[in-house]
Amino acid sequence: MSTIEYIKNGRCVIGIEFGSTRIKAVLIGEDCTPLASGAYDWESRLTDGIWSYPLEQIHEGLRVSFAELMRDVREKFATELTSAKGFGISAMMHGYLAFDAEGRLLVPFRTWRNTITGEAADRLTAELGFNIPQRWSIAHLYQAILNKEEHIGQVSFITTLAGYVHMLLTGRKVIGAGDASGIMPIDPSSCNYDSKMIKRFDELTAGTAFTRSLADVLPEIVPVGECAGVLTDEGAALLDPTGTFRAGVPFCPPEGDAQTGMAATNSITPKTGNVSAGTSIFAMIVLEKALKAVHREIDIVTTPDGAPVAMVHCNNCSSDLDAWVKMLGGFLSAAGCEKTKPELYDLFYSLADSGDPDCGSVIAYNYYAGEQVTELEEGRPLVFRQPDSAFTPANFARSLVYSTVATLKLGMDILTGQEQVGLDRIYAHGGLFKTPVPTQNILAAALGCDVTLMKTAGEGGAWGIALLAKYMTREDRQQTLAQFLSDDVFADTEGSTVSPKPSDTEGLAAYMELYKKGLAAERAAARV
Repeated sequence: MSTIEYIKNGRCVIGIEFGSTRIKAVLIGEDCTPLASGAYDWESRLTDGIWSYPLEQIHEGLRVSFAELMRDVREKFATELTSAKGFGISAMMHGYLAFDAEGRLLVPFRTWRNTITGEAADRLTAELGFNIPQRWSIAHLYQAILNKEEHIGQVSFITTLAGYVHMLLTGRKVIGAGDASGIMPIDPSSCNYDSKMIKRFDELTAGTAFTRSLADVLPEIVPVGECAGVLTDEGAALLDPTGTFRAGVPFCPPEGDAQTGMAATNSITPKTGNVSAGTSIFAMIVLEKALKAVHREIDIVTTPDGAPVAMVHCNNCSSDLDAWVKMLGGFLSAAGCEKTKPELYDLFYSLADSGDPDCGSVIAYNYYAGEQVTELEEGRPLVFRQPDSAFTPANFARSLVYSTVATLKLGMDILTGQEQVGLDRIYAHGGLFKTPVPTQNILAAALGCDVTLMKTAGEGGAWGIALLAKYMTREDRQQTLAQFLSDDVFADTEGSTVSPKPSDTEGLAAYMELYKKGLAAERAAARV
């Protein structure tokens, strides 16, 4: 069957991921290769102290990205995209979308980027004996209860962004195991919410305006590889108002961006892991056994098929670097030297690669938002240096690159040091690695292990959720997700691997010593 026939016969699979700065849709073929794509750019807004995206923009981004996908199919294959064999929705994990019994949103969407739930996160961690980060949905819900917010008595259902979009398209209030593990803890033996922790949460909220059991307001977990609903007539009209794309397409469970990153890098087995880097940066390390202690710097979530994963999540990554590149581009433009955006980044990374290994004692903090790993409730971008620091363009650029991985390194040092977690291989993906040098090398130095960039790494989470939707359509129902990824997707995939350079490792270690000392200045700045 030709590709055109494959598309016409509805045999392809579609994935859409709602990332922090882009919504991307992708169509994949029989061999899982991307055939077409569409996108919609957006960014969160800080309104009344809350990082959020309006529902109207979520709907618009869904329609526009899918319309762009359909247009790409028409231009490449001279045919219409009218159906598919499978469909999947993914989005940024965590956050808080709360609805009443009539399906009305009670408060604006509170995203993962907010650090406004410190009291709730601390109390829940102590009561449950399990690290509950501020980003998690259960922390947002409990904080609203502690704050005695007016909407609490009306809460009928809470979900994540992926769960919300999936509900729009299928009418089902469900979630994948991985995304669910960022709502509240999962019992690995049942791959469902931890019933003992739900009971304890209900005890903690007894006598408050929140009168329902937590179990009654959470989305149902659907196992990976199972059908989690079909595209309804209403969903099809929202997705494609032209009526070209038809209802009835089966959907896989909606998943978080961390889980689609694991699928997109074939890192779902013990001692494998991946680092995703863009607006935020996080490492996902699949565990062989439980950690010995509870660490506030480390989340315990799951793979799409429910295996425990240590997650070091940092709210801040490339935003400050991007801002400096834009500003420096404006400086060059004012001097009469116009450069395109790709040229600016190539120049910036070339400078960074030539900087001193320790950045000449120039230290940068990339904190646009608060950061739980370093116990910051708010962020302030900051450059810290001593009077005798070697403040050169190359050292400044390298310091900004170091800043993108510095907080991640603090968390990873706990895993590999205190917990002695072993790593066989780490895969990197995300916008930070569009220019591999020096970012890939510096990440290898930060983690102390080899780092691989696959040729498919640029496909991102939209491709990852498409793979999970493809797995749902498999004929061999006994095939595990690990077997599917290894045998059907990545058997012939190539990649480039770098090992830590001693000079980078030593230079970053020196940088981190000053970085940790200078955090006092960052905390003081965050209070201004």
